[in-house]
Amino acid sequence: MGTVLVGCGSDVGSEANPESTAAPGTPAARVSPQPGKPVDKPMEKKVPTVAPGPGGLTPVFERATEVTGNTAPKTVALTFDADMTAGQGPRAARGERFDNPALIASLRKLNVPSTVFMTGRWAEEYPDQAKAIGNDPLFEIANHSYSHYAFKSPCYGLPVVEKNGMRADVERAFSAFKKAGVRNVVPYFRFPGGCYNDTALRALAPVKVTAVQWDVVSGDAFATDADAVAEQVLAGVRPGSLVVMHCTRSAAPVTERAVRTIVPELRKRGYRFVKVSDLMRG
Repeated sequence: MGTVLVGCGSDVGSEANPESTAAPGTPAARVSPQPGKPVDKPMEKKVPTVAPGPGGLTPVFERATEVTGNTAPKTVALTFDADMTAGQGPRAARGERFDNPALIASLRKLNVPSTVFMTGRWAEEYPDQAKAIGNDPLFEIANHSYSHYAFKSPCYGLPVVEKNGMRADVERAFSAFKKAGVRNVVPYFRFPGGCYNDTALRALAPVKVTAVQWDVVSGDAFATDADAVAEQVLAGVRPGSLVVMHCTRSAAPVTERAVRTIVPELRKRGYRFVKVSDLMRG
């Protein structure tokens, strides 16, 4: 069976530190531009979160809301899921690559502030890369669970985290980031596959994270046509959009090529790239 790379469309209806339950949060830092390259600079403010939902449920954020009148700012957040499930260590040992250094290099070359939703297992497998990405002010690291198991079933065939293990799974990922030396950690969480329900939202409430979904599906998982991925993103982006993509080269091999098309075209259309924290800020 191939890697289950989800976060590429979900049906919600059908589908840290061990001593502290509070999610990390650090102010966004300014990006140092490369000479001659356009740069979209994040704002240097406290990392925003969304207020808890009814009954104290974990809040959910999908895209920027309109700020004034009927016009939203022409900003867009590219997000990348660094997926690796808890049981894929043997496959990595046999040479399968769940990282994507070329993608990160292109984002740096293009000066695109981005949010990487990283699993704790990915951080354990690639601690040097996790540290390098997580200490670069161009990026912020958000939580994508430790195991990349589903928090609601069914969810694209993923194994399921039991209700009483959900909180621990998320906290274990934050601990993995800390062990790898990741500094730019934000208190955001993306459900594997985007699958959740009120039970999951209630279970994660003590962790004090904001769940982050998306409104634009890139379709990059298992794709072989970079142009098709780029076209799908370009067709879907609206002011305030949040795009889900992947940072896993074995199961999303054309993402880097698609990004090299998406970024200049959206800039040509007047869009500014921001991290999720800046998109949430409005």
